[in-house]
Amino acid sequence: MFRIFLTILLLAAAPSPRPLGAAEIKLATWNIAWLTLRPAGDRALPRDLTPRQPGDFTRLADYARRLDADILALQEVDGPEAAARVLDPRDYNFFFPDERDIQRTGFAVRRTLRAIRNADLEELDPIPDARFSLRRGTDITVEVEGRMLRLLSVHLKAGCREASDQGRDCETLMRQSTVLAGWIAARRREGAAFAILGDFNRRFATPQDAMLRELTAAAPLTRANEGVSNPCWSDARGGRPFIGHIFLGGPARGWMVQDSLRVMVYAERDPAMRHRLSDHCPISIRLRAG
Repeated sequence: MFRIFLTILLLAAAPSPRPLGAAEIKLATWNIAWLTLRPAGDRALPRDLTPRQPGDFTRLADYARRLDADILALQEVDGPEAAARVLDPRDYNFFFPDERDIQRTGFAVRRTLRAIRNADLEELDPIPDARFSLRRGTDITVEVEGRMLRLLSVHLKAGCREASDQGRDCETLMRQSTVLAGWIAARRREGAAFAILGDFNRRFATPQDAMLRELTAAAPLTRANEGVSNPCWSDARGGRPFIGHIFLGGPARGWMVQDSLRVMVYAERDPAMRHRLSDHCPISIRLRAG
């Protein structure tokens, strides 16, 4: 049974000050749910998609400022122009894969950090020619206090959240799991510090989960949000299991600052706002390269 995670609500206060002299970075992930500048009725968009209004972009940008991440893994973002409506391009460099999909993964990295883009993990999209194809992984390396941190932003196949689920969606997700395991194994052979973060569309409810077993067989991993529940859009029943996760591997497993896990929940409680903001909340941790 998941214990409730007591969040620090970053709703009315300014961003938390960084500890003086502390060599820490804030690593976060955020699925911003169909973040695009395309107009309503664009044939590339689902017919029932609720278009965002200018005020919605303003709200999202305000949350991004309060999140104050140094490195932010993005999902469901239609490229750097859309990202720039939420994250100030004067502060961040954007990294997106070479594909035309609207729901792309990506990264925003603070300009004070040195980052390079690696080849896209193309194999995570087994149906690249489909109208609504799946998403490539965005692969970058960031220098953190003289140490290199390899990062992968992912958004995996929906429809197979539970270990008991079956069908074509689960077959696709397991194919993606094998691709991820291969990427993890390569980082292990290199001795690299690494993290995989984003929307896995999987709850990992038990250690016996087949996908979790495959990933951890490739290398030991630490899941930053293991054993806690997700307060995003929670109701009287409490939090729900996460489907977005942050996995740390290699030396990075020892870099997470204790008790630094945070979920930024939205002040808006009207269920209709889920479509104008996002049905996902930002998840973050702090790292101290040791």
